[in-house]
Amino acid sequence: MSYVEPEAKIFSCSNSEYLAEKIAKSYGTELGKITFSQYSDGEFQPSFEESIRGLRVFLVCSTFPSSDNLMELLLMIDAAKRASARHITAVIPYFGWARQDRKDKPRVPIGAKLVAKLLESAGATRIMTMDLHADQIQGFFEKPVDHLFASTIFLPYVKSLNLENLTIASPDMGGSKRAYAYSKFLGSDVVICYKQRKEANVIETMEVIGDVRGRNIILVDDMVDTGGTLTKAADMMMERGALSVRAICTHAILSGNAYEKIENSQLLELIVTDSIPLKKESSKIRVVTCADLFADVMHKVNSNNSISGKFLM
Repeated sequence: MSYVEPEAKIFSCSNSEYLAEKIAKSYGTELGKITFSQYSDGEFQPSFEESIRGLRVFLVCSTFPSSDNLMELLLMIDAAKRASARHITAVIPYFGWARQDRKDKPRVPIGAKLVAKLLESAGATRIMTMDLHADQIQGFFEKPVDHLFASTIFLPYVKSLNLENLTIASPDMGGSKRAYAYSKFLGSDVVICYKQRKEANVIETMEVIGDVRGRNIILVDDMVDTGGTLTKAADMMMERGALSVRAICTHAILSGNAYEKIENSQLLELIVTDSIPLKKESSKIRVVTCADLFADVMHKVNSNNSISGKFLM
């Protein structure tokens, strides 16, 4: 008797529909129908336009600013719970508020923990995300968390470049584990940047630990926000004799004048995923889709198969 995978449906919040459509196509289904009613004061209400009773539903929504994205996801989860969905998986390619994973000074919130509790309180029975800013955020949840790594889609691209004298670089001390993981698979050297900040998004000083002369450098990080760290590191490494500098960043936040910084920097290329939509095109930014990765894992989750083969790091 052949095994039949249980039926599942995929829905999207409004600002992640561009990615959800690709995920649904790769999964082999159509995106579910959901509408959002808007009130004149800005309040909104999601409504599932088809039955989800007894089904597993995947709700695709990256929680990048504004906070409307997070609120949409919370309301969708609550609506799915009240519509008697059997399992509710929040698929969050970019988990926002993740930089607030601890108290780094007195009288500040731990935003990532708060978001985790909100998702669980709303009714999410499983969380699926990619390249969290801090791995320990998984511990903020009491529900299963599938923490995927974009290295599974970045590494084939890096290998296709056939770069000689390759060196993997971390733009800060906190990313050293990620850099060493990439270097292990690529058989390359590692250098680490040490930086000090005056305030959020403002770098005061930066130094590089290791030799970059005559090397092709690839910086790896989980996100790029203002682009200040990456562009400063790239310019510094080129000044110190690097042959080329590329960067791999999973989540392209790219706020403020990040696009201008990248265009005017020594970065040869910035490779990102489509977890967050680009605000505009750039000759230096290459987008690698994460849709196939999420679709494959969603299939495995729905059929209760192991996903350990997707963890390269």
